[in-house]
Amino acid sequence: MSDPELPKLVLPGDYLGAAEQFLPGRGTYEDRGRIYASVLGQPAVDPRDRTVRIEARNAVPEVREDDLVYARVEEIKTAMAIVEVLATATSKRPVPGFPEGTVHISKAKEGYTETLQGEFAVGDILLCRVLQSHPSIKLSTAAATLGVVSARCQACHALLTLGPKELVCPRCGHTERRKLAKGPRPLRPGAHGPADD
Repeated sequence: MSDPELPKLVLPGDYLGAAEQFLPGRGTYEDRGRIYASVLGQPAVDPRDRTVRIEARNAVPEVREDDLVYARVEEIKTAMAIVEVLATATSKRPVPGFPEGTVHISKAKEGYTETLQGEFAVGDILLCRVLQSHPSIKLSTAAATLGVVSARCQACHALLTLGPKELVCPRCGHTERRKLAKGPRPLRPGAHGPADD
């Protein structure tokens, strides 16, 4: 028996197929041997195990391994930075509950890092890669494209801007260093942070 043609978009409650044809996956449920969509989205079948799942549209973001996420530094300890995960890089919606994660000193940048004090500061917004999502969230900023995307002056709290060699505060002139994300997401005033008053 051939598979039924799955629509490109399904609504909650739409019929997807019989339990003899598919296994229910993420975004679906089974009722009396029939599988239905539980979310709005695009259905797909995994050919390896015949699981049908729905890739939800406007889904509540989940933190998964290998995702890129934005996180705010809440505390700097000797061996790690404690952060609050704000959002995934692919979603405009915040991660529910802003879960806590950590960046270990060995995952802050490539090579040896003596202290995290020169890499991040409390209040910085980081672009990180998720190394582990359960039971705790472990993050990395080691790659050149990862690191600080928004930083505030530790003296007066204005947003820092890029200077020739360091970050410069346009308000008080204070200079600071950070492990900056390089590439398509340069540090700039207001980047992934509240606008300066």
